[in-house]
Amino acid sequence: MPRVAGVVLAAGASRRLGQPKQLLPLGDRPVLQHTLAAARRSGLDPLVLVVGAHAEEVLAAIDTAGLVVVHNPDFANGQSTSVHAALRGLPDDIDAALFLLGDQPLVQPEVIDALIQERRASRAPLVQPRYQDGPGNPVLIGRELFAELRSIGGDTGARPLLERHREAIARVAVDAARPLDIDTWDDYERLQRAVQDSR
Repeated sequence: MPRVAGVVLAAGASRRLGQPKQLLPLGDRPVLQHTLAAARRSGLDPLVLVVGAHAEEVLAAIDTAGLVVVHNPDFANGQSTSVHAALRGLPDDIDAALFLLGDQPLVQPEVIDALIQERRASRAPLVQPRYQDGPGNPVLIGRELFAELRSIGGDTGARPLLERHREAIARVAVDAARPLDIDTWDDYERLQRAVQDSR
């Protein structure tokens, strides 16, 4: 069975919040621990965690058992540098990589597994969930596009690939809204309310 690696991007400096958003408390765990828990409950193998800003603080607070931890010293140059660092850390036999945002703690393992299944069934080079409110993350990228992914620079992830290969994207319908992420304190408060409402 072709292996799909999971890459959790958690190297950002959280400048707008003034503290590591990966470690903001959400219920009984930090935000990033929720994202990792969902990834661990899926069929991703291996699971790579990319850290950068606040790396020591993040790694001291997070359970990294079973993870491949990759440090991105160039995190200040944007998200693309974390993508490149992750690709360098992947084994040669990986068929695809699925990229998760460390500040998107409500992503569901069932969605991750549906993307993996779509890749295996259709061999589409790009697989993305289509939520009730439109396409979103996480995004799966096949090995055949890794070289192109390495050429992307700046503070962007896979967006240029998705735009360039729009017709090649396989989209998986998800009967839910896009998972919330955290860029501002308002986002964090919305996320806290969503978690409380789901209990």
